[in-house]
Amino acid sequence: MGGLIPLSDASRRPRHFPVVTATIIGINAVVFLLELSGGDAFVNKWSLVPENLIANHAWVTIFTAMFMHASWSHILGNMVFFWAFGPEIEEAMNPLRYSLFYLAGGVVAMLAQVAADPHSTVPNLGASGAIAAVMGAFLVTYPRDKIKSVLFIGWFGRITMIPAFLLIGGWFLIQLVSFGTITDEKTGGVAYLAHIGGMIFGAVFARLIEDPDRVAAQQAFNDYES
Repeated sequence: MGGLIPLSDASRRPRHFPVVTATIIGINAVVFLLELSGGDAFVNKWSLVPENLIANHAWVTIFTAMFMHASWSHILGNMVFFWAFGPEIEEAMNPLRYSLFYLAGGVVAMLAQVAADPHSTVPNLGASGAIAAVMGAFLVTYPRDKIKSVLFIGWFGRITMIPAFLLIGGWFLIQLVSFGTITDEKTGGVAYLAHIGGMIFGAVFARLIEDPDRVAAQQAFNDYES
């Protein structure tokens, strides 16, 4: 038994507090509390069900579903990954561009899963598709950065530094191998194809959206700090 939890970028830190990243985490937390209080009725109304999207044109669920989660472990895992990679990409873009990039990544991820099985009645929910877009952006922007992570081997854990290209690339490979399966068919969840779609979107479009001046300023800031 083993596992890996990324904590933060050990090679650089953003010049400014990541307001958008923190706000998105806060929204996810509030929505999850609404899920807990609203129960199945809330989940069924606002999660994305491919068959309902096609038949009833419930387009709003493409957006609402990306702020929902199936369990405590689901939301905690997603938000930890998001906080590990989001701040640096927010710094490389600007708050508006980053917000639109995150939402677009989530939409692409959701639509990728719908395209794979448009007649599915399984609820799809979770931020991991949008977060995969952020990870794809990080992969092409800072591939050599060291990611401070907790590595679990059996019941023991240790802090280690892992190159971003190895950590994110390994994660993406797992998604490819696991393609076509869903994490929890009873309660719903984001399918692996959503992760793949989000990651590809982020890797392809990040450099077009990022501000080269902000990336250079961030690099100069961290060079000065070191």
